[in-house]
This record gives sequence, structure tokens and C-alpha cells, in this order.
Amino acid sequence: MLEKKLQEDLFGAMKAHDNVRVSALRSIKTAIQNEKTSGVYHDLTDDEIVKVIQKLSKQRQEAADIYKEANRLELAENELNEKQILDGYLPAVMNEDELNKVIADIVSALNASTMKDMGRVMKELSAKYPNQYDGKTASNLIKNILSK
Repeated sequence: MLEKKLQEDLFGAMKAHDNVRVSALRSIKTAIQNEKTSGVYHDLTDDEIVKVIQKLSKQRQEAADIYKEANRLELAENELNEKQILDGYLPAVMNEDELNKVIADIVSALNASTMKDMGRVMKELSAKYPNQYDGKTASNLIKNILSK
């Protein structure tokens, strides 16, 4: 369903001559096609498409940071504009307080108490809340809880 929405939005952006949106949506389509054809051809689920979009969004942020360091502000602004469009297709990400509460609940439910349980906690978190949190932040929060 998400892939169909992206296609419709691309056509709308092309008709509106919104070049930044067209560029962002074409990059998503290309990345999806590359993912479909890597290895054995397969259609992507919405969760897999979200992961592709998250990766593209992160790449845009990194490129913008590099452009800012090189004092190429117009290119950085373009990357950030595309990132903003990409982020519009991503599910809402939990803030650190919400994520901390969710992790505490999972740790409690699993009776996790040592760092050896970190994998189980991460697995449960990703199963219950796919694509709704930053992995690095979650990892740090889990380490903090389990090391106490």
C-alpha cells in the first residue's frame, strides 16, 4: 500500500512541477527497486519500505552535515528539504521518555536483569514497535537499565 501511495504522490508532484518532491520520491522508488532486485526478486512489505526510507533519510542528514562543514549551504538546504519529504512517509518516532518507559516495561515483563538479556529485550522491542524508535538510543537506554 505504501508503495502505491508513493507512486501516486510522485505523479502528483510531477504534475505540480515540485522538483524537490519529485527528486525525493524518485530516490525512494529507485531504492525500493534496488532492494527488490537484490538477490531473489521479491515484493517489499510496508515495514521493509519504511526501513528503506529511514536509510535514505539518514543519508540525506549525513550529506547535509557534510555540505554544512564545506560551507555549501544551498546544497545542505536541498538535502534537508528532501529529508523532510522522506520523513513525511515514516511513522512517528517515540521520544526518549516514551522509549525509556516502553523499554522499562519490556525489561520488567521479560524479567531481564543482566546484559546477557539485551538481545531478548531488543528483539521484543523491535517486534512490538517496529520502525518507531531510534536503534542507537534504544540500545543505550537498555544498557543503562540492565547495568543497574
